[in-house]
Amino acid sequence: MKYVKLGLLPKLEIEWLRKSVDSAESGREILPDGRVKYWIRHEILEGVSPKMLVWWFQNLEGEIEYKGKVYNRYHVWHPEDHVHVSYEKRRTDGSVGPGAILRIVEYLGRQKKYIVNVTSPIEKLDEEGFIHCPRLYGLFPLARMEYRFKEMQNGTFYENSLIVGWKGISFRILRPIFEFLFFDKKHGSAWIKHNIEEVGQFQSFLPDLYRKLNENLR
Repeated sequence: MKYVKLGLLPKLEIEWLRKSVDSAESGREILPDGRVKYWIRHEILEGVSPKMLVWWFQNLEGEIEYKGKVYNRYHVWHPEDHVHVSYEKRRTDGSVGPGAILRIVEYLGRQKKYIVNVTSPIEKLDEEGFIHCPRLYGLFPLARMEYRFKEMQNGTFYENSLIVGWKGISFRILRPIFEFLFFDKKHGSAWIKHNIEEVGQFQSFLPDLYRKLNENLR
């Protein structure tokens, strides 16, 4: 496992597209199997295609020229909360897709109590969506992240869900304790806000970055 410095990074002094929570539809619900689902239906991402999103999640590492300066790509995606992302494991051919593992460090709302420090195996990554499953200490199944993409006339419809917990009677019983100790409604609201901000930021940099690094596109 790679060593990652966990401290908060300085805020990037850049202009970025910080969308408000009310720019999207969002909510919380209890699934029939007892797990807790937080969901978001974002505004249409204008100028962003599903193909660009797949490429982005396959190329999270590295730097980007943004507003005339060079920054870490992950930091530009959310200039306040993001600390580190890398591929803990790639597929045998070196690519990123199902079977690869992400390493993610971030602080939701820049709050230390809402640290995300996980490895997350990728289950699905294609133009229909992205699924990865964060694990605590690389072992304990903490949650399930499901993203859905749908190409529209002027961009992409992007839907997120964070499903917390595990299937089975044990989580139904332990859910109140689990939420109290690890992921309560305030924590869920912090995730919703963070996600709306980072997804909205795609419009600011992803189309230009994609075209610049894929010169063979028409």
